[in-house]
Amino acid sequence: MSLIRRHLLALAMLATTAAAGSALAADVPAVTAADRVLGRADAPVTVVEYASFTCSHCATFHNDVLPAFKARFIDSGQVRLVYRNLPTAPANVAAAAAAVALCAAPERYFDVAGAFMKGQAALSTTGAKPWFDAGIAASGRTREQIETCLEEPATRQTLEAQIEGATAAGVEGTPTLFVNGKRVAEPTLSALTAAVEPLLKR
Repeated sequence: MSLIRRHLLALAMLATTAAAGSALAADVPAVTAADRVLGRADAPVTVVEYASFTCSHCATFHNDVLPAFKARFIDSGQVRLVYRNLPTAPANVAAAAAAVALCAAPERYFDVAGAFMKGQAALSTTGAKPWFDAGIAASGRTREQIETCLEEPATRQTLEAQIEGATAAGVEGTPTLFVNGKRVAEPTLSALTAAVEPLLKR
């Protein structure tokens, strides 16, 4: 994975700077074609998640909370989940993982996210290589295709835009969730359900 690390050292510096800065809360950036979305595009409720593949609380959300939330709200067409990256320490690893996910086949993005979140706990014992290998294996791309994509300016620009959007929206930690633009107090199933259900009754 030396190529991945080499190309993303600058992104690691950017991620550290963005995460350290604070901003007044503003509107969450609108969903665009560059976003990775789980669920129906025309779902009446949009949940935007800012997360990091090296954040243990993010892994807890994806491994323990998201499956039940997905079964209840996303699979039924009521909610779409938009995942955006805000790399956290170690920023070089998180930024590299974010870029690998962005380079995956679009329909495999959440497969890569799942591989990274499920394997995160073993990072400290196995090292990064098996973790990245699992992400690439889930990507629907060859290693060569991923490495080529990592060198493309568009990959860096997409990640930069996500980081800048998080900072502009006042995001200071991960995971941070917004339901139709309003921040959710905590990344739990009960808090998300309480935020989503009133919007579905309108």
